[in-house]
Amino acid sequence: MRLLSPTDVRGLLAAHDLRPSRALGQNFLADPNTARRIVRLAGVAPGDHVLEIGPGIGSLTVALAEAVGPTGEILALELDRHLLPVLAEVVSDQPHVRVVQGDAMSVDYRTLLGAGAAALSWTMVSNLPYNVATPLMARLLDEVPAIGVLSVMVQKEVAERLAAPPGTPACGAISVKVAYHAKAAVVGVVPPTVFVPRPKVDSAVVRFERRSSPPVEVPSADALFTLARAGFGQRRKTLRQSLRPVLGPRAEEVLAAAGIPSLTRAEALTLDQWAALTRAADPPAPSGPAGGAS
Repeated sequence: MRLLSPTDVRGLLAAHDLRPSRALGQNFLADPNTARRIVRLAGVAPGDHVLEIGPGIGSLTVALAEAVGPTGEILALELDRHLLPVLAEVVSDQPHVRVVQGDAMSVDYRTLLGAGAAALSWTMVSNLPYNVATPLMARLLDEVPAIGVLSVMVQKEVAERLAAPPGTPACGAISVKVAYHAKAAVVGVVPPTVFVPRPKVDSAVVRFERRSSPPVEVPSADALFTLARAGFGQRRKTLRQSLRPVLGPRAEEVLAAAGIPSLTRAEALTLDQWAALTRAADPPAPSGPAGGAS
């Protein structure tokens, strides 16, 4: 199967009188070796069902179609309606590629993937626009359990934050969410030279494997993520200060109950400590006397 070269990408754009949209963060992959490498790093195999968000003109789509073969399926979700004719042309001889126009941030994934889809039955492989990568990954991890493995190419700095374990300098609130839902690792770095147009920074591929169950116990995942957002919302402040908007005057008391010094900063907390903090902030109500009347 012939994959798209830089000449192909420029020729397709010219033929359709299109220019990459800076507002949509469009940098089209234009290197067959890199496309196949991303597919390989994602672990895509014959017969897989793969969701690709932001296929653009189809450079990665064709490599995915090659990997899944005629028994698999590629579902390509593209926001930019102007690219749909180009994408249709590129995948015209691939009947197992289905192109859908829609916004990945608002689409109904249950309908898109099939309401009866078994949990962990889909793989996602995407070259994501830098400006939507973090909120989109947060949504997919929170709301779409049918996607079991997610491999995305994003700005290198974003990839490192997504995969950073809580308790390390690169972590942020998204790192806490990722660690709760999945095991994540940066699996490859991609230079700017393989894109049209060239971005100004390196990209990286980060791979997520969804956990079958969370590694920590908390009253609710939302409570955990709310505390993490507050903690990292003011990174230079201590947790005693940054958690006050959420916990009010209880902040120091809750930190003490969780065994966390009040002068600690958010990036120092491990996932276990975030969970302990969440439990301390929302302790179980005391049970009534055994056998007593309500």
